[in-house]
Amino acid sequence: MAQSVGIKDVARVAGVSVGTVSNVINRPDTVGPDTRSRVLSAIDRLGYVRSESARQLRAGRSRIMGLLVLDMGNPFFVDVARGAERAAREAGLGVMVCNSAQSPGEEAEYLALFAEQRVRGVLLTPADATGRNIEAFRRHDIPFVLVDRVAEGTTECSVSVDDVAGGALAVRHLLDAGHRSLAYVSGPPGFNQVRDRRTGALAALAEAGLGPGALRELPTERLDVAAGRDAGARLLGLSDRPTAVFCANDLLALGVLQSLFAAGVSVPGDLALVGYDDIEFAAAAAVPLTSVRQPAATMGALAAGLLLEETGAGAADVPHEHRRVVLQPELVVRRSSLAAR
Repeated sequence: MAQSVGIKDVARVAGVSVGTVSNVINRPDTVGPDTRSRVLSAIDRLGYVRSESARQLRAGRSRIMGLLVLDMGNPFFVDVARGAERAAREAGLGVMVCNSAQSPGEEAEYLALFAEQRVRGVLLTPADATGRNIEAFRRHDIPFVLVDRVAEGTTECSVSVDDVAGGALAVRHLLDAGHRSLAYVSGPPGFNQVRDRRTGALAALAEAGLGPGALRELPTERLDVAAGRDAGARLLGLSDRPTAVFCANDLLALGVLQSLFAAGVSVPGDLALVGYDDIEFAAAAAVPLTSVRQPAATMGALAAGLLLEETGAGAADVPHEHRRVVLQPELVVRRSSLAAR
């Protein structure tokens, strides 16, 4: 195995001190042109690559921001990552993107990795409903911003969407189309987003004079297409099948749509369907999906901006205060919900 080339090797080949090599790398204007040329030639010949991690540890300031999301298989989080990456790049930072896969255990491992790497800060969509992972991470004194979840305390920032309003938008739309018997394909009950969207749905029903019995809940263990297909199969097995379905995200809705299509159930003729997130695939589905749009890229960019501000990588004259940014959702109506039964 070839040995890695270090700064001492460069100094020996160039016939200069280690300090001179360091100056050429970090402060080239302080070194004469002949010496600088000799050092650069040695670097090129030896293939030396400086250890960025070591430099960051000495300086105490990492140029890496961590981003830990629930599911990189969900295009919503891909868009969040794009927004965060764009804001970080403008500030001269990179983003380490990790996927908890909706697992509290994997989330804990990645948070430990971020602490070991001494990242500048972390953008986090929590998978652990108990909050224990966050509490453990706080001990490392690394700033973090919650994404797609409202911060409950005053010790961190958050960027989220008003999911109660989003759930109400979806169900009001279905009620306006004439539906009075609805199902909610929810997801893991520990997720705040799932609970808040259900709260909004129930509020819309109450506005229409309907009780919670008008909303049949079909919980799922995950927020993905496979879980949606399973929920769709359970929906088809109901003797008193609802006429409309609201899903906690678009992946669930696309899975439900697959089950309905396979069973010959017409959408929206027999059953109307609404999702949440408005991912790119929603408009491209076999039956274009009505969905509650979240500004995912904007959320990522705003969260990164708050983290940059807190860690001193943003505008120098902007004092940082922890704050909760709550964006408003938007209903995007497509064919999957246009006709009442």
